[in-house]
Amino acid sequence: MGLMENTRRWQTGWMCFFCVVAMTISLGGCAGTVTRVEGNVGVINSQRLLNDTNAGKRAKENLTAYSKNRQALMELEERELRRMEEDFVKQSSILSPAAKRDREEQFRRRMQEYQQKAAELNREVQEKQKDVLEGFRDKIETVVAKVAKRLGLQVVIDKSKGGPTVYHEDGLDISSEVIEEFNREYP
Repeated sequence: MGLMENTRRWQTGWMCFFCVVAMTISLGGCAGTVTRVEGNVGVINSQRLLNDTNAGKRAKENLTAYSKNRQALMELEERELRRMEEDFVKQSSILSPAAKRDREEQFRRRMQEYQQKAAELNREVQEKQKDVLEGFRDKIETVVAKVAKRLGLQVVIDKSKGGPTVYHEDGLDISSEVIEEFNREYP
């Protein structure tokens, strides 16, 4: 699972949370009654927050470097497997049947080890992405709450693509204020 997929998963989590909040407010908690909500609403673009905050940029850079490091390890293993396979093909005509079986078995074992290592490194990358994005999300939630209180907002909804917000007036977007505040708190 790549960075983009985890980012989408993170955005989906925000979207679900804000959908529930928006539905709870709009329904007023009572069946059959219509409640007009008095108050202020703001919107944020969580993808923009990740892309435009200093900490978000660093998080993405760190994740990319971490992933590239793991990818380089796997490429070394893959090259070694290809070399083993090429050597086997070149020598197969002169090897005895027992030697062929031994080499094939050795190659199968190395291939299984490679697959296990690839799965383990993939899990490590996913775990690292999860940890970094959750830590970033926790910080964002704190800063969004601070900015929302300062602006007198009662609800903040994510307007990222595919989010729960179908329409909003441009003046409701507080992403820039959140980015400024976030960069002050987490330079």
